[in-house]
Amino acid sequence: MVDKPVETLPSAREESTALLDGGGEPAAVERTLAAVLASVVRTEHVPVDSHFFDDLGADSLVMAHFCARVRKRGDLPSVSMKDVYRHPTIRSLATALTDDPPVAQSDPAAEAAESTAPAPVRSPAGMRQYVLCGALQLVALLGYFYVIAFGTAVGYEWISAGSGLLDTYSRSVVFGGVAFVCLCAFPVLAKWTLVGRWKPRQIPLWSLSYVRFWIVKTLVRSDPLVLFSGSPLYLLYLRALGAQVGRGAVVLSRQVPVCTDLLTIGDGTVVRKDSLFACYRAHASVIQTGPVTLGRNALVSEATVLDIDTSMGDGAQLGHASSLHRGQAVPDGEHWHGSPAQRTDVDYQVVGSARCGAVRRAAHSVVQLLVALAVYAPLAVGGLVAMLVEVPQLSKALDPGPAVLGEGTFYIETLVISFVLVFGAVPAGLLVLTVVPRLLGLTITPGRTYRLYGFHFEAHRTIALLTNWKFLKRLFGDSSAIVHYLKGLGYDLSRVEQTGSNFGTEMKHETPYLSSVGRGTMIADGLSIMNADFSSTAFRVSRVSIGPRNFLGNRIAYPTRGRTGDNCLLATKVMVPVDGEIREGVGLLGSPSFEIPRSVLRDSSFDRFKHPEELRRGLAAKTRHNVATMAWYLLSRWIYVFALALLVTAAAELYGPLGVTGLVLADLLVLLLTTAYFVLVERVVTALRPLRPLFCSIYTPDFWQHERYWKVPSEAYLRIFNGTPFKNMIWRALGVRLGRRVFDDGCHLTERAMAAIGDGCTLNAGSVVQCHSQEDGAFKSDRITIGSGCTLGVGAFVHYGTTVGDGAVLGPDSFLMKGEVVPRNAWWAGNPARPVPSHDEDERRSAPWQS
Repeated sequence: MVDKPVETLPSAREESTALLDGGGEPAAVERTLAAVLASVVRTEHVPVDSHFFDDLGADSLVMAHFCARVRKRGDLPSVSMKDVYRHPTIRSLATALTDDPPVAQSDPAAEAAESTAPAPVRSPAGMRQYVLCGALQLVALLGYFYVIAFGTAVGYEWISAGSGLLDTYSRSVVFGGVAFVCLCAFPVLAKWTLVGRWKPRQIPLWSLSYVRFWIVKTLVRSDPLVLFSGSPLYLLYLRALGAQVGRGAVVLSRQVPVCTDLLTIGDGTVVRKDSLFACYRAHASVIQTGPVTLGRNALVSEATVLDIDTSMGDGAQLGHASSLHRGQAVPDGEHWHGSPAQRTDVDYQVVGSARCGAVRRAAHSVVQLLVALAVYAPLAVGGLVAMLVEVPQLSKALDPGPAVLGEGTFYIETLVISFVLVFGAVPAGLLVLTVVPRLLGLTITPGRTYRLYGFHFEAHRTIALLTNWKFLKRLFGDSSAIVHYLKGLGYDLSRVEQTGSNFGTEMKHETPYLSSVGRGTMIADGLSIMNADFSSTAFRVSRVSIGPRNFLGNRIAYPTRGRTGDNCLLATKVMVPVDGEIREGVGLLGSPSFEIPRSVLRDSSFDRFKHPEELRRGLAAKTRHNVATMAWYLLSRWIYVFALALLVTAAAELYGPLGVTGLVLADLLVLLLTTAYFVLVERVVTALRPLRPLFCSIYTPDFWQHERYWKVPSEAYLRIFNGTPFKNMIWRALGVRLGRRVFDDGCHLTERAMAAIGDGCTLNAGSVVQCHSQEDGAFKSDRITIGSGCTLGVGAFVHYGTTVGDGAVLGPDSFLMKGEVVPRNAWWAGNPARPVPSHDEDERRSAPWQS
């Protein structure tokens, strides 16, 4: 169990003893609030009319500590960060709290919490059950490896027996088609065999029922048909898994639902990309399954979360960066947005209908299947056989005789080939990405509405697929090179003001040719530029323009109609407004968003780097360090590819004496090598300069080393371990202070060594624990402590410097702001997160893991 300073925090029951009638007279509340704030900012007196940010120079971190101290007191009403921003003086805050008590307000988060059915508190699984679950998951993985290896061996023997190019191609087509059908059908058969029809229920973690759940979840999300998201073929796949999907629906999200029998999608409904609607969630040591129902002609916008037991009526809309919490239902024809969602008058459906009937959809599906079976499958299968036959090192390894691994020239040749593959991918990728998508882009006219499932639709998807290649973005991101790379792709960056951190390593777009970013703007990781809008029959691409001198935080979806202009701060996970006046010179926070100060005194600590000479020196030094970091990145991938080549050769050597067993052993060794190698890479990167809390300029070596930590190690391999005990072992190897039997269904930890997570925590898919923040030229990082028995909801985001008490729950798609302190057993939800009532007396009891 990790050490947690949250043991002294009040419980949710103690917190509920705060004055709920407004706390008495405003003057008395003023004096008490002023005394609390004075202790936080370490001064003797705080004028009640002084502005928190403009006059006192406080920032959101300081005010988060203020809110936490207020919540500890029984003689004051609870205060949230939203209250602080709306009422930025002691006097206005006291007046608001006494005139309009928080519990009397209509709060979508509280209403969603109250509508949730209570979940019983279960005893956590024991170590024997935990170990048995991991062993069964390993056996299932080895079994899958064996099936793949057996099919690969049969295909190799049959295709390699062909004579001539035409015969080899014909055999590749036949075998590739059979393999494709088998890979598509196997997850469906496994689902109906192991589970049958999904029903609303609770599955204890680490139980035998959970093992069946995990096997089905892993298989359905690895099906090749997932690659066809956005097409009618994908809807056929969902129907085969038991989902009720209406005619003419469009699902663009690749986040595959698992409990598909509980999913209903009406005729003509559109689900945009990056939407999470799995029909299950993990909570307090159990998997809870429940229905998600979408009526006819509904719209679910980008970057949304639909919790279990939610619904949308016919013609309903949910805006981008929004969520429906458990129990929420959008009535017919209503438009909702926010997290949790609330009613709005904004119309998010901006594309009309077009002629796109069943014949067009069927023809598109047939063409996709023919291309997959006649081109992609033969290339994959035949290419593998050709490599085994034509590459001398591999062909020698397959032939009987002395082992090729004993030849010194083999290692030199393999080293050269792996070097060409890794380092050659950079110029080759640049050539392809700057030519092919640009030619396809000439066929699409901005502002024109095109029918789905035609040439223009496929051209648009190909542009998005190619230009969002992650390898080059990770290589060039967080450096001066990213600006030149994006301009080469087609971004309009006007007259760039180079900062060396204009963009991070993770961002995406629908098309780069309609993406504009103004001078002096800096963008953190996770930006999604929504250049395209969709209906169930048509799509349209439009320009997205982000103004000059902006700063965009993490995980922001920016729509075509975004109403922000010059000099704006868009906070992490903010819902960019699409209505009202253009916001300029302000900050925006939350979903739905509200205005906050653009900057505070703390953010101006490094303004000396705005001087041209200081900036020139700092940028030159940062660029030199970034170039070395890019070299580290390429070198680490070169060594990895070289090691993989040796393993493939060893597998070819073992195939003769061991047959299929040798291939299975090689698959397992590849998984072990990948894990061990990137754990070692991360340890090497942090060995000389361990991660620690920082407040520094982006032009200091501490920040540059942090950038190297983000770029060089890899996290992609962790996905295969989601939902298994093995991921906890890897987290500990990476430096996370992790308690016993934590359930991690796909959490992203940005700074592993700065996170402490207690026993029995539940980390849902898409949750993020981020121990840093960058705002303009200032970088800040601090530790995060999550107590025992906590639950982070689907898509929840925990910012740096926060403490979450034992047994606390953070709702889906919530944003816990920096510096916040969540008491024991408390329920918080929303963006930004704030306290909400717990659901039931049973749930206010100590969590099973709380000591």
